[in-house]
Amino acid sequence: MWIQLLLLIGVAVVTVLLTRSTADARHQAIRRVLLAAFVVVTASAILYPTWLSQLAALVGVGRGTDLLLYALVIAFLSFIATSYRRMKQQDRRITELTRTIALTQVRQEQAGLPTAASPGEDMSHDDGPVEPPAAGLDEGPDRPS
Repeated sequence: MWIQLLLLIGVAVVTVLLTRSTADARHQAIRRVLLAAFVVVTASAILYPTWLSQLAALVGVGRGTDLLLYALVIAFLSFIATSYRRMKQQDRRITELTRTIALTQVRQEQAGLPTAASPGEDMSHDDGPVEPPAAGLDEGPDRPS
């Protein structure tokens, strides 16, 4: 059947797009073209609902709504795969940053330089916690009243 072939091609295209790097301008251009095509197809389906049913019959699907459902399943799966890939890249970046910060702190400690406080480390000074200012804004131990 035509629909099986089209669905398999759709899955293959999504797979190829997801395995490519997304940093270049060409990939962004492809995304924009696909978005424009999506807008045109969606508007056509809304304005001419019988067109979707005719297209479905042409590819071997019983109803236009079924064809739409198949397309949405592919779009949803590609969204999930893209989100997962982006999350993994972000996890790698966070790991690299954490390692860099840890190594920098160790080097600073070895050189005898002050380091930033670690999360959860007490930031209060040896002279006790800082108290809020008195009610009078201009009064204080260093200022005359």
